[in-house]
Amino acid sequence: MNKIKLGLCQMQVTECKQDNLKKAVEMLEICGQKNVNIAVLPEMFNCPYDTHSFPIYAENLENSETLSVISTSAKYNDMYVVAGSIPEICEGRIYNTCLLFDRTGSIIGKHRKMHLFDVDIKNGIRFKESDVLSSGNQSTVVDTEYCKIGVAICFDMRFSELYAEMSKAGAKVIITPGAFNMTTGPAHWELLVRTRALDNQAFHAAVSPARNTEASYVAYGNSMLCDPWGNVLARADEKEQIVFVDLDLDMVDSIRAQIPVVK
Repeated sequence: MNKIKLGLCQMQVTECKQDNLKKAVEMLEICGQKNVNIAVLPEMFNCPYDTHSFPIYAENLENSETLSVISTSAKYNDMYVVAGSIPEICEGRIYNTCLLFDRTGSIIGKHRKMHLFDVDIKNGIRFKESDVLSSGNQSTVVDTEYCKIGVAICFDMRFSELYAEMSKAGAKVIITPGAFNMTTGPAHWELLVRTRALDNQAFHAAVSPARNTEASYVAYGNSMLCDPWGNVLARADEKEQIVFVDLDLDMVDSIRAQIPVVK
């Protein structure tokens, strides 16, 4: 199959894990009804994006309520799910971790955010993930029946070498769950999403939580998908919604043949 449909689930995240999981399942079911092949949830979709929250909501992957729910949903809806990210606890460390599920609900990949969001922007935002999180140490590319898919998380997007590694490993689609804020989002979100698509000649989907102005960390929203030519194929605004977009995977081979940067 050279044509696939993605569903970008820009969901509103609350302080109630059960409400977040219910919302995720509802959105995934809508994706299933729309014959989506790969559905994507946002970064930290089961808890507030806040360093104080990560230890409280962290789950061990061996007995994770969140992953059990998403696995069941992937199988029920017969589609791949890129499960945004959740706080994962492992051997006393906490990671910002994305899990990928196939159509049977089995986990086929895991990415731990490599580049932690430690910023202190003058007259803007100060945030230090490293106060509570540990970093991953490898790029992530998984095989699917459609193509190879690369996954990174949020701040990873600023590091072009990581994306080059994924494209060299054969990724035709790269997915980045992310939660840019109201300082960096308007300035850099679209620019980075388009650039990572363009310089790797791949489809690039970046999926944010919906904007909640009452939260301690206000996400920019604007989930979007860009094609290998750098065009924006689809884009959300700040509100909760699902963005559906069809991809012609042959476009990747065509662009890479015409301008052989990746090769």
